[in-house]
Amino acid sequence: MKSLKTLLYSAALTTVATTGLLFINQSQASAATTYTVASGDTLSTIAQKFNGSTELVNQIATTNNIADINMIFVGEQLTIDADQVATTPAPVVTQQVAAPVQTPAPVVQAQPAVQAAPVQQAPVAAQTTTTTSSSKEWIAQKESGGSYSARNGQLIGRYQLSASYLNGDYSAANQDRVADQYVTSRYGSWDAAKSFWLSNGWY
Repeated sequence: MKSLKTLLYSAALTTVATTGLLFINQSQASAATTYTVASGDTLSTIAQKFNGSTELVNQIATTNNIADINMIFVGEQLTIDADQVATTPAPVVTQQVAAPVQTPAPVVQAQPAVQAAPVQQAPVAAQTTTTTSSSKEWIAQKESGGSYSARNGQLIGRYQLSASYLNGDYSAANQDRVADQYVTSRYGSWDAAKSFWLSNGWY
């Protein structure tokens, strides 16, 4: 009788151990995806593609060391782990979702205008250089009166860019370079940026 009990007890332990290992392996399964930023993309729209909501915004920014969630560039490759939000306990998700509240509402409203720009981006640069230059000058006059030394709180220079964009280099050349990158990434062209400014009073 003792031998039979010993065998039954050993079999039970083996079943429990095997089941536990299967559970651990299943719970650890997770896959990250590499996503290439396209013209018109924002962290909010990318999060919508992977998760159906904006819950992934902060997780994407943290994973990819993005300091400003409102500034990403075409061609940039991002690591997306949609499973991380799905399996994270509710209190942690609440902490991650809190950050999008800090995003200014106009940035979200601007997306429809951005989506129209990608197809026109290359042709506009090639065919309407004079118009683009005049649109850039027009915005500079509206923002700072054309002054590279103008300041308004955290907004600096001819195009009133955030100090974080300029990264400590307030030279005229860097202001022009960063302004071109910002407008190309967000609107596709200076003409499109001017159109947005006319509708909203800012760009």
